Amino acid sequence: MNWKKGSMVAAIAAALFCVAFIRVSAETEISTQPLKVRELAVDRKVLPDVMPRFVYDSGRKFEYPDAVRGVYLTGHSAGGARFDQLVDMIDSTDLNAMVIDIKDDWGDITYKLPKDSPYADISQDYITDPQKMMDTLEKKQIYPIARIVVFKDSKLSKEKPELSFKEGSKVWTNGRGESFVNPFMKEVWDYNVNIAIEAAKLGFQEIQFDYVRFPEGFENRDGSLTYSMGDYADADEDNIQKRVKAVTDFVAYAKEKLAPYNVKVSVDIFGYTATLPEAPGIGQNFHKISENVDVISSMIYPSHWTSYFGIAKPDLEPYKLVKEYAKVENAKLGELENAPISRPWLQDFTASYLGSGNYQVYGKKQVEDQIRALYDEGINEFLLWNAGNTYTENVDYKVGKK
Repeated sequence: MNWKKGSMVAAIAAALFCVAFIRVSAETEISTQPLKVRELAVDRKVLPDVMPRFVYDSGRKFEYPDAVRGVYLTGHSAGGARFDQLVDMIDSTDLNAMVIDIKDDWGDITYKLPKDSPYADISQDYITDPQKMMDTLEKKQIYPIARIVVFKDSKLSKEKPELSFKEGSKVWTNGRGESFVNPFMKEVWDYNVNIAIEAAKLGFQEIQFDYVRFPEGFENRDGSLTYSMGDYADADEDNIQKRVKAVTDFVAYAKEKLAPYNVKVSVDIFGYTATLPEAPGIGQNFHKISENVDVISSMIYPSHWTSYFGIAKPDLEPYKLVKEYAKVENAKLGELENAPISRPWLQDFTASYLGSGNYQVYGKKQVEDQIRALYDEGINEFLLWNAGNTYTENVDYKVGKK
């Protein structure tokens, strides 16, 4: 080593000694202070003014459309040839969104999860390549919404009857052979929220919760079925209000848990709930749910109403039915300080089950009548429902838009 190098090493060593001495002195000075003061001093040196918040980035980039105009797809359709057909349909029209089953009406997840996932046993191979599906949606900028069916869940109720409603020794089922899980149980909340998080990680931009309710007509059987009320058992409220609180609390909880994933949260709700203070059996309160979501999607299919708004046969008058409903909903949402986006579900199917004289074949005119009614009342977003995912062709999805 020459003298220049030796001098340089000596200088560096001296500098390091000074830094070490200063650091030790500072720490010694702090340590001589009373404990509380010393902790505060350390906190000021270590903690930032604002703690960073965990935010998940799926890597997918979607722009929110001018207004969502979407269609519904089952897992089978999303994973089959129907998917490409509907992508082509959206490409050639003013549609711009897809609502895709991720947890379906029976409780199955529609794509395969890893074997070590707690949901592996309920994950099906309907959507064989979800990443490829998302690639297509991203390339085409088709806004992706993940539908999660929450409290109607035959799989979970069979696996864990204690989370369901029991009739005698068996899990209760409705007339269609479907069973529900219990909205009072927070284990059920987490079960569904964690599935929603998986969908957010895939790149879905919105989580749409469906069947956020107790079974229909529950007010007539809440005394005969066996079930737990969990933390709500001792609440100083009647059973109706307990159900409302449980459903509302779930929605608020889900929105909070999903916040780090930068997804919108929407809820499907019966249309008639907007016309009532609350639906007593199912626990849906339009006002309270709307306060806790980004989007509210009322199911306002004309065929599902009976003599509402002075309309004797609503299926025969889709424009009038939707327009009258929209007036009621607008008034309800107008009462909220931060109202969600209104995005109703519209009917694109024929309700022949209503019987002769009570229904009509739904096609271009009937679908457009519903859309026009929304636009006339200032509602610009909508979703189309057809259980078979076969939608009417040549519809003007901006008909009458101002």
